[in-house]
Amino acid sequence: MKRGLWSGLSTTAVVAALTLTAACGGGSSKSDGAGTSTAPGAAALGSSPVTVNFWHAMKGANADALTALVAKFNAAHQGKITVKPTFQGSYDDTVTKYKAAVQAKQTPSMIQVYDVGSGFMTDSGQIIPAQSFADVDKMSLDDLQPTIKGYYSRSGKLQSMPFNSSVPLLYINKTAFTKAGLDPAKPPTTLDEIRTAAQKIKSSGAAKYGFNAAIYGWFFEQLTAEAGKTYCNNDNGRSKRADAVTFDDPEQVKVLTWWKGMVADGLATNTGRKTDDAQAAFKSGTVAMHLESTGALGGYVKAAAGKFEVATAPFPKVQSSDTGGPIIGGASLWIDGPGHSAAEQRASWEFEKFLVQPENSAQWHTQTGYFPVSKAALNEPVDKQWLAQKPQFKTAIDQLAASAAGIPTQGCLLGTLPQVRALVENAIESVLTSNKDPKAALDEAATQAKALISKYNAAVK
Repeated sequence: MKRGLWSGLSTTAVVAALTLTAACGGGSSKSDGAGTSTAPGAAALGSSPVTVNFWHAMKGANADALTALVAKFNAAHQGKITVKPTFQGSYDDTVTKYKAAVQAKQTPSMIQVYDVGSGFMTDSGQIIPAQSFADVDKMSLDDLQPTIKGYYSRSGKLQSMPFNSSVPLLYINKTAFTKAGLDPAKPPTTLDEIRTAAQKIKSSGAAKYGFNAAIYGWFFEQLTAEAGKTYCNNDNGRSKRADAVTFDDPEQVKVLTWWKGMVADGLATNTGRKTDDAQAAFKSGTVAMHLESTGALGGYVKAAAGKFEVATAPFPKVQSSDTGGPIIGGASLWIDGPGHSAAEQRASWEFEKFLVQPENSAQWHTQTGYFPVSKAALNEPVDKQWLAQKPQFKTAIDQLAASAAGIPTQGCLLGTLPQVRALVENAIESVLTSNKDPKAALDEAATQAKALISKYNAAVK
C-alpha cells in the first residue's frame, strides 16, 4: 500500500498548491466539480493523428501489464491515436510533478491519481469529468462496479474513470488456524472474534502473534465504513463540502481501544507504519491474521509456498450488527482540460473507454491482481480461469457484491484527506506506543483536522 499524497507537506504548502492550480485553470473546458462541463464528441478527432501523453505511477509487473494494454490500444487506432505512457515515480511524485506542470502550463493529457487525491483533483478546475464524456456519448456506466463508481463520483456524477482498484481483506494463515483448533471455513467477522481467535492461536503456539496490521489510515477508514459511519461531515462531503471530520465518535474510539488492548495483551504485534514490515510478519508466519488489500494476494501466496496455506476472509466489522462495507482503494484516471485540444481530450476518453471494456478489464485484473472495475469482466473466460487458480480472490468478489453502495462506502471526499489520514496515523501510533487514551488521541486529531480543512476550504471558495 502507498502512503497518502502530500502527507509530509505543511497545510500552508497544500493550500498554496490548490490556489495555484485553480489560478492556472481555465481554457476551453472548465469543471465545476460536479460533472457539468462540456466534453467534445467523437467528431473532435477528425483526420489528423493525435497523441495522448499519459502520466502514471505503475512499476514492475503492473507497468508491464499497462504497457501491453497501451500497445493493444495503439495497434487498434494506428494512424489516429497514439497513447504515450510515462512513469512519473510514486503516486506522491506524480502529483507533485503535476502541480509543477500546471504552473508551467505543460500538463499531461491524462493522469493517474491515487484515491485520496480525488478531492483535490475535483477542486482543481483542471479536469473534464468522465461523466461529461459519457453524457455526450449517451454511454451507460452501469457496467462499472457500483461501489467503485460511487467512490469516484461527486453529486452522482463520475469524475474520473476507475482503473486500478483494490479492496481490503482479512488474510489468514490457514495452517496456523487449523493447528489452533480453529475452522478456517468460519473466519472471524468482528473485532471481538479476531481477539478470541488470536487468544487461541497464541495459547496453542500456532503462531507467535494472532494478529497485526500496519499503522495505516486506510484500515481505520475501512473499519469506519464497515461500521456504517462517515469519516467526515456533510454526508462524507457528498451533499456539500465537508468542513469537519467525524472519526472520533464512540464506534471509532472502540476500534482504537480494541487495537490497544490487542497489543498490550501480546495478542498482536505492532510493526509500525511501514506496510512492508507488516506484510513481512505475515509472510514469515509470525502472525496468523493480517489486514491488507487484494493487491497483496499474489505475493502472499508465493511467499507462503511450502510453509503454510493462505486463506482470505471479508474485512472485519467492528460489531456484528454493523451494516456498512469496504471502501475502494487504488487509483483512477483523470482527463485534463485547459491547454489541450478537443481532439486530445476526446482521444484520452477513447483510451479510458477501451480500458474498461470487459475483455481489457479482465486482462488488467488477471495480470495485476487489481479488482476489475467492469462487472462483466468477471464473466470473461480468462478471468474465470484465473479465479480457478486463485480461489482466495473470490472473497473480494463476494465481499464487493454484498456491499451496498452508500455514503459510508463512498468514502470521505476531502481535498486534505492525505493530511487528515496522517493525523489519524499519528493518533493510532500514540495510542499503541505511548499509551495515550484513544478518545483523547482521536479528539486531538479531529481538532487538528478542523483547522487544516478550514484553511483549505477558504482557499477554494
